[in-house]
Amino acid sequence: MGRVFLVELDGKAYRCRFCDSPLALAEDVLSRSFSCRQGRAYLFENAVNVTVGPEEDRLMMSGMHTVADVFCCGCGQLLGWKYMVARDKNQKYKEGKVVLERWRITEDSSEEFNLDARQNSSDPEYP
Repeated sequence: MGRVFLVELDGKAYRCRFCDSPLALAEDVLSRSFSCRQGRAYLFENAVNVTVGPEEDRLMMSGMHTVADVFCCGCGQLLGWKYMVARDKNQKYKEGKVVLERWRITEDSSEEFNLDARQNSSDPEYP
């Protein structure tokens, strides 16, 4: 097996909860109202550092779809699925999109540490 090179993402991103590999940019979230067996899931326009399993037909809450499971390239963990074909014309917008289960991913922390912290003006001055 060859060496795996992960794509790094610039900007706020979602990462694999298990190995911290970057998966998708926050700006690529199309919907946060999807559901999976374990709760919530997000629909993404694009995902990186994932492998796509074999296609299979599944009856989803929105009807019959051809989907493929999506796995993390870093650790092999199942992350969600990719819509390959939607049977219903109202569901065609999902084709080619990736659903990542919320409990399997983490969001980059938006807090940045201020390494140039200033003393509060009420602190006494020391020579």
